[in-house]
Amino acid sequence: MAKKSSIEKNKHREALVKQFSARRNRLKAIAKDESVTFEERFAARLKLAELPRNSAPSRVKNRCEVSGRPRAYYRKLKMSRIALRELGNKGLIPGLVKSSW
Repeated sequence: MAKKSSIEKNKHREALVKQFSARRNRLKAIAKDESVTFEERFAARLKLAELPRNSAPSRVKNRCEVSGRPRAYYRKLKMSRIALRELGNKGLIPGLVKSSW
């Protein structure tokens, strides 16, 4: 199980990403638009830099929803390999069968 502080910090980052996504996308569009004047594009980049760092989507870490583990994360299932194996052995994941040979 991961530290509670790490899990909560990541949840806070996810909330910030959601809160600032519209503003961030609007400023990025202005900064990339060639038809806008150089001064306006530069101002948009400065405003983009003033946004909280943790509101950037790349700061959010994929974590297992069961254990909070940050590594060996399956995106499709939103859990780590260890949690997947434990739930699979208990028979809680439909279609997953433990192999043995």
